[in-house]
Amino acid sequence: MVHHQRLHQWRKGEAHIFGDEEHGFVVFDFASFGHKRKKPRLFYLLLISLLSCSLVLLVPGLFGSSSLSLLYSFGVDSEVARENYDANAPPCSSMSNGTICCDRSGVRTDVCIMKGDVRTHSPSSSVFLYSSKQTSGLVDLFSSFLGVAEDGHDEELQHEKIRPYTRKWESTTMATIDELDLVVKKDIAVARHRCDVWHDVPAVFFSTGGYTGNVYHEFNDGILPLYITSQHFKKEVVFVILEYHDWWITKYGQILSHLTNYPPIDYSGDKRTHCFPEAIVGLKIHDELTVDPSLVKGKKSIVDFRNLLDRAYWPRINGLIQDEEREMQLKLSQPPSGSAQEQSMKINKQDQKPRLKKPKLVIFSRSGSRALLNEDCLVKMAEEMGFKVEVLRPDKTTELAKIYRVLNSSEVLIGVHGAAMTHFLFMKPGSVFIQVVPLGTDWAAETYYGEPARKLGLKYIGYEILPTESSLYSEYDKADPVLTNPKSVTEKGWEYTKKIYLDGQNVNLDMRRFRKRLLKAYDYSFMKINWHSNSLLKFD
Repeated sequence: MVHHQRLHQWRKGEAHIFGDEEHGFVVFDFASFGHKRKKPRLFYLLLISLLSCSLVLLVPGLFGSSSLSLLYSFGVDSEVARENYDANAPPCSSMSNGTICCDRSGVRTDVCIMKGDVRTHSPSSSVFLYSSKQTSGLVDLFSSFLGVAEDGHDEELQHEKIRPYTRKWESTTMATIDELDLVVKKDIAVARHRCDVWHDVPAVFFSTGGYTGNVYHEFNDGILPLYITSQHFKKEVVFVILEYHDWWITKYGQILSHLTNYPPIDYSGDKRTHCFPEAIVGLKIHDELTVDPSLVKGKKSIVDFRNLLDRAYWPRINGLIQDEEREMQLKLSQPPSGSAQEQSMKINKQDQKPRLKKPKLVIFSRSGSRALLNEDCLVKMAEEMGFKVEVLRPDKTTELAKIYRVLNSSEVLIGVHGAAMTHFLFMKPGSVFIQVVPLGTDWAAETYYGEPARKLGLKYIGYEILPTESSLYSEYDKADPVLTNPKSVTEKGWEYTKKIYLDGQNVNLDMRRFRKRLLKAYDYSFMKINWHSNSLLKFD
């Protein structure tokens, strides 16, 4: 409603406005709108009109096309501009310097683009865009007669508000995000505007507030949208961060270094005026944990994002490997236990064994809610089946590079539904991802992790547990809807889902039932790492 009111106000001022109210974006053409007058007197307006018309007829060279556009803006529409406007073009795909274009058509996010003389002003939570487009010296002279600029203040031409976070539909969450005022001003005194730091590359403004601290939200609401929004700049972009966290920079620094060549700016903490030739305020987002190539410059996909993770983490992983090799060399340099003959016999026996690789299985362990109560039994069954098993128990301080190394080198990942399943992004395409789905979480498990995993190219298995495999089975009557009809409970609202199914449920796997899925994953993985014929790799 506010947006439409603003639109009508600009129409009342007779600026040239091109856009699509229905789809949520508007472009203001300030090339044809000189400046907003402060209640001019009728006498002066008539005088200006008469003088202008006389000068146009007598000395047409004094007026450029922009000056004539200003005259038309008093009541004549620009037919040329209307003809050039393409209603089918993507929002904000074409805009001139000195303008702001905001795409508010998305359910998940708003994104505004500013082009021209962009300057930060953190004390007022503002980003200013100074428009230096002048209609003519004569028009400015008339303005001075009217007292328009006598107070020395730049005139405001456009004002937008935006909270640069990607959960637009959640009003309670968005209320916690810092709001920015994006303001276009006509620059009538350029010398007054200090620029402490000049950047010759664009800026991307975004917030690391909201649900930051949860790895799913950090990737889904932040890192992936940041990749989508900025990758086409090829690292020639500066990130300006609202609600800046040092730990977030440390945690994701390796990824950020592959998206930008410049240190990020703490918007609130850095009081200097930073100047940019262009700014994108807000991040673009497609769907859960994915990248839609049809919506990205360069047709990048989620696989391209994962390749970026490879490049980001490999230097650190390579360093870890070298450290381990040095430790191994140190151990080998120590005198061996036993006689040389015994050592030789051991080597000969190892050489006689078939050199078939064991597929590596990683179990992502949970503590607290949705824990796997019989995890030890799962480990034993998997090892007997032929897997090389590793149980991963990271905490908030565990380096992502270390987690990436473990998952990148594995063939199968098993975990109970939860934020940690975001780490499927670290698996190589073609690997197997088995998600254990507790009662009441089937929709979320499929939407947030199942479908995105398939888009990455993983072989996904969703193992939906039976009521007897849930810890809730011993807490509720066997006919209670909590067990028999979880959907009817989750439809009551998020608070019921969270309290009962997310915070109050653990899992005790039926090993005979789960074995079928695990055996399927083993057969596929074993063939994959020990044979190279694609015709043998069937996965139904």
